[in-house]
Amino acid sequence: MTDSHRPSGEYPMYPSYGNGEAAYPPPPAYEPAPQTGVAAGAPAWPAPEPAPEPAAAPARERRARRPVALLAAVAIAAAVIGGGTATLLGELTDGGSNSTGSGSVVSGTTVSQSSAGTVSGVAAAVAPAIVEISATSSAGDATGSGVVITSDGEIVTNNHVIAGATQIEVALSTGKTYTADVVGTDADKDLALIKLQDASGLKTASLGDSSAVEVGDQVVAIGSPEGLTGTVTSGIVSALDRDVTIAKNDDSSGSGQGQQQQGGGNWPFEFGGQQFNGDTGTSKTTYKAIQTDASLNPGNSGGALINMNGEIIGINSAMYSPSSSSGSGSSTAGSVGLGFAIPVDTVKADLDTLRAGNGS
Repeated sequence: MTDSHRPSGEYPMYPSYGNGEAAYPPPPAYEPAPQTGVAAGAPAWPAPEPAPEPAAAPARERRARRPVALLAAVAIAAAVIGGGTATLLGELTDGGSNSTGSGSVVSGTTVSQSSAGTVSGVAAAVAPAIVEISATSSAGDATGSGVVITSDGEIVTNNHVIAGATQIEVALSTGKTYTADVVGTDADKDLALIKLQDASGLKTASLGDSSAVEVGDQVVAIGSPEGLTGTVTSGIVSALDRDVTIAKNDDSSGSGQGQQQQGGGNWPFEFGGQQFNGDTGTSKTTYKAIQTDASLNPGNSGGALINMNGEIIGINSAMYSPSSSSGSGSSTAGSVGLGFAIPVDTVKADLDTLRAGNGS
């Protein structure tokens, strides 16, 4: 029997059970740490394994995720609000218009989000709904403008643009031309409604709310001055409720006084007790108008005055300019920053009358 080289006492003997076997499991070689919550005198071994402490990482992750989730919610809300602008405006567009499929611009006068509030954005959105009107009468040819309000070709313009006309031709912004018929006129309000023959799927304009217009609001005017189709000018609303007097010219005598003659002829107009651009005659009417410094010239009559949301707030109808020299035969007509438009609320209130073919 070989001698053991183990130090004495290295492996202590354990108490045995009655059969001589060592107790199991053996106690540890060190004294267990005191147990908390154990009554005095109670066996402290074997000690239960302590419950693992909750991991701190998930709590930190939960705390970290909250700002991210909040930011995501804010971003989603902002997108909904931002997108709501174009959506709301799209709902104002005439029901006959359809989406272009781009997702950002709706057919009609809806301004895309990327160019909202800009002259270029308004012009791009509204110009397709503005037309050039050529009216032929016994007095000659006259040029004016109009605003498409239904996809099948209803167009609002001034009465003095088409008064006495025997034939009306309308050119869209695309260059396509139509023949138009007069549906109804209202000489007292200087309004007329014409309708294109066999038209469909046209871009339409949104009629806004002129009661919400304030002095200083930025506006855009689109029309065909001097036959220059789709001309865009801009300015502000200079004043409200101006009394403007124009020739009614609601007869078919062919005098042509109320029409803009191609090349810059008559545009009869009174303001402040003075007459401009020719004689207004004895048959005339006065209405309350929006004054603007957006440049207007002969041919702008019947065109649109537009707010920066792309909504029509007025139908351009008159301008101030020096009267023609009686003996020169030439006109000094031109914009001096005093233009006038019939409020769109007047147009909307008169539409049923015009559609019924009634009027003054």
